[in-house]
Amino acid sequence: MEKARMLGMEEAVVGGTEGGRSPTGVPPTTAAAARATAAGNSKPIPDPAVPEKPVRRRFTAEYKLRILREADHCNQPGQLGALLRREGLYSSHLTTWRQQRDQGTLAALTPKRRGRKAAPDAPVIAANERLKRENQRLAEKLRQAETIIEIQKKLSEILGTPLPPSDNSGSAP
Repeated sequence: MEKARMLGMEEAVVGGTEGGRSPTGVPPTTAAAARATAAGNSKPIPDPAVPEKPVRRRFTAEYKLRILREADHCNQPGQLGALLRREGLYSSHLTTWRQQRDQGTLAALTPKRRGRKAAPDAPVIAANERLKRENQRLAEKLRQAETIIEIQKKLSEILGTPLPPSDNSGSAP
């Protein structure tokens, strides 16, 4: 701690990782790293904070194609490794992206959606479920109406009031 103060380093930065690399374009998330970047240091101090839940990186098709073009132009020993370290990538990324490029589909370069795929007949299934619910509701309403009519018939018999003849041909007298 005393040595860090003598060298003029901040206390929050001393506990950070020395020589750690981060991919380009990743902004610092801690206050110490932000102050070091804002102070005008030519080389920003790596951010030692580890997020609670890691965020999966997503690469656009343009980014993948740009990196593949740069990788194809690397002809000196060590250039490809430097490119991968600078961008924070693995060689397996290049392999996968080259296969996708060779298939000739730009859609293959975009990240695939995870999880279950939507069923192509989902609108038909949804309409079927809606019609089933409506049928059940109408059946309940019909049962209730029939119960009310039965009660009215019994009440009419008790009171001796004649009911008008119904035009239901399906009911037995």
